[in-house]
Amino acid sequence: MNEDARSCLHQGLQGRADHQALARLEAYVDALLTWNRAYNLTALKEEKQVVIRHILDSASILPALQSPLLDVGTGPGLPGLVLAALKPDADITLLDSNGKKVRFLRQMISELELPNVKVIWGRVEDQHGRIYQAISSRAFASLLEMRQACHHLLIQGGCYLAMKGRYPEEELQQLPEEVEVESCQVLEVPYLQEARHLVILRERHPAEE
Repeated sequence: MNEDARSCLHQGLQGRADHQALARLEAYVDALLTWNRAYNLTALKEEKQVVIRHILDSASILPALQSPLLDVGTGPGLPGLVLAALKPDADITLLDSNGKKVRFLRQMISELELPNVKVIWGRVEDQHGRIYQAISSRAFASLLEMRQACHHLLIQGGCYLAMKGRYPEEELQQLPEEVEVESCQVLEVPYLQEARHLVILRERHPAEE
């Protein structure tokens, strides 16, 4: 990683990452760009942009992290693998239907020594059995589509963590009454001059009505 990107990473995560987490994330960025030449993991080619738009953006939801977490449509591990690097004791499962991205993730989990992270290759609609305290997505689908695809995997009282760009007013209006919008937080991503939001949703249950 070049010095400009490294400085951006360290300053952007100041107070949120120890030395080991920073080392993991530096190695992750290097690997992401190396594998990207053959695997097309991201449209970004420049290290500093990867740091800002992928690492710092994903890290912005760290305060909302709950475990166990399922990160759906994780791609190359965004935000799930970044969150795991920052909080390696969290129980995080990464899910994606792209075999090349899953192969990359498995290699990263091994290299970064993140034993609490698991990877599933498949579609979220086909997953059954385990349920999660939180389900995250960064570029997976609309809020309604996320809820429809994932609700069977969310524990009662759990939440959806949906990362969005601009305030998703239209998507929020599409949600059914059974879904409660707990909050829509403005995310502050260092060095990024674009709107970012985190929408936190919960399922309403009969006792709450």
